Amino acid sequence: MRAFWQPHRIVLVALALGLAVWAALTMRWGWIPRYAPLALEGMWRTIWLLGLSVGIGFALAVPLGLAQAAGPWWLAAPARAFCTVIRGTPLLLQIWLVYYGLGSLFPQYPWIRQSELWPILRQAWPYALVALSLSFAGYEGEVMRGAFKSVPAGQLTAARAFGFSRVATFRRVWLPQALARALPTLGGETILQLKATPLVATITVIEIYAVASRVRQDTFIIYEPLLLLALAYLALAGVIALGFRWLERRMVRGLH
Repeated sequence: MRAFWQPHRIVLVALALGLAVWAALTMRWGWIPRYAPLALEGMWRTIWLLGLSVGIGFALAVPLGLAQAAGPWWLAAPARAFCTVIRGTPLLLQIWLVYYGLGSLFPQYPWIRQSELWPILRQAWPYALVALSLSFAGYEGEVMRGAFKSVPAGQLTAARAFGFSRVATFRRVWLPQALARALPTLGGETILQLKATPLVATITVIEIYAVASRVRQDTFIIYEPLLLLALAYLALAGVIALGFRWLERRMVRGLH
């Protein structure tokens, strides 16, 4: 704890406290009680969109990276093409293509409109989740490709010499070491994914950024909701960073 309280950090904390007191005393906050329930709903939607898209995207990124690192050409080529397209096009364009493409295609089929999934498919969030997940998978597929290739081939050979099957070698040797190498980058990419979630507001998904925009439109108060929005993203990014640091330490201990 003593190491934390260094002079420059004390100055930063003092500045932050001073700004907080100034904002509380001089800015307008009377709109908060009215919009608090909507803000909490938007925050929750941001969190689960982030969590699900990162989880689904990473589940897709592992086979994408593995296919490029060690797969045959007929698997490596499509995986490389997918990652190239995703990384080469804007996320906003991907969201619009999924939403206005699939979203306009499904209503044309009566059997979809009459199915039990229609109440879900007629909403915007499934398309936002698909687009965010595919985007994360495209970027992390490249990260995992590099992580898989960075594991020394001798360790894989040694595992096979000990009698490990290919599945056991992948599960107990190759994947853990690749994850340990990729975790710092994955943490940064997860924070970038958090900062990409406001784009789903363009297809009517009410997350925390959309709530701030609604406050601005209804009350013509600009800076206060944006300041709270920035604090919300900072808090979420801090939690993500701490979580990945904990994972990094645990992975390092597990490998040793």
